Amino acid sequence: MNANFYDIHAAADFIGPGAIEVPFYQTEITDIVRRRGIFGQRIKQVPATGHPSRFFEETAIPSPGAAGFVDPRNIVAPIVSPTRVERSVPLKAIVAQLNYNLFDIELGTQQKQFAYLQAKDLVDTVEGVLHTHDIALWNGNDTSLSTPTSAQYYGVASQIAAGGNTTMIGSTSSIVDGLKSTIAQMVASSNFAVRPTAIYANPVLLDLIDREMKTDFNVVLNTREINAGFTVKTLSTQAGDLPLIPDWALSYSGTPGSGSAVLPAYIVTEDMIEYHWLSDSTPRVFQLGVPGSLASQYVAVKFGGVVVKGANYAHYQVLVDR
Repeated sequence: MNANFYDIHAAADFIGPGAIEVPFYQTEITDIVRRRGIFGQRIKQVPATGHPSRFFEETAIPSPGAAGFVDPRNIVAPIVSPTRVERSVPLKAIVAQLNYNLFDIELGTQQKQFAYLQAKDLVDTVEGVLHTHDIALWNGNDTSLSTPTSAQYYGVASQIAAGGNTTMIGSTSSIVDGLKSTIAQMVASSNFAVRPTAIYANPVLLDLIDREMKTDFNVVLNTREINAGFTVKTLSTQAGDLPLIPDWALSYSGTPGSGSAVLPAYIVTEDMIEYHWLSDSTPRVFQLGVPGSLASQYVAVKFGGVVVKGANYAHYQVLVDR
């Protein structure tokens, strides 16, 4: 048997006389990898004022209070002034680099596949930056807006918890009643016109809410489309029908049903959560010069920071024990 036979057999499956099977692949790559979360698409996107990005928050109006009531024939007006506090949010950077080896580029070009693969890989690199961004929006490990301690964001979950608005729902208490009463307390504030717009939680906790409503009240929750093609359940509260938005980035501890699991939910006023961006709210892609290795290099960059305004009155962390 000659060498050519072994060469063919090594490259393809030999079936029978006059037939060979050559490996061939579908042009589309199977891909349902998790990408963007919904939270980052619903909060406010605003240009940064600098580094850090600064703003003022008014915590009280100039009210005379009881001192404003005086003798109408002897008017002495009390001096008032608004209470404003300067706030800031430091800008952070997320980057990712994609390298194309010259040999692989030319091999893909000759097979007429490189253009598709290059486009997909570049898009996926940008999506990867946004994926990291979406996780860090909730879970970034920085601990301060004024004196940063980490290169990551100061996560929204930590900012709300630091604001002090936290409540627990015991393992035998109703989740729905706990959420409703918490929202009622927020709306009843005499100092701030709070109007929460959504409840975010892990899908497992939202499933427990759904089951509770069906088991205890024989009620199936209404649904609402909050983004194109994205429909969620809603919960009737004193702030109206709030969407129950599942967010995979919100993790929980323990095993639900064991009595020791803790599942967090966040009642938020989305207009008061802002992402301050530099140059562009979406990642930008830069092509670098070709180095000595002849590889084509692309870098995706995103600059910005997230801030929870009114963390101590416009939002709430609810920890559910189950």
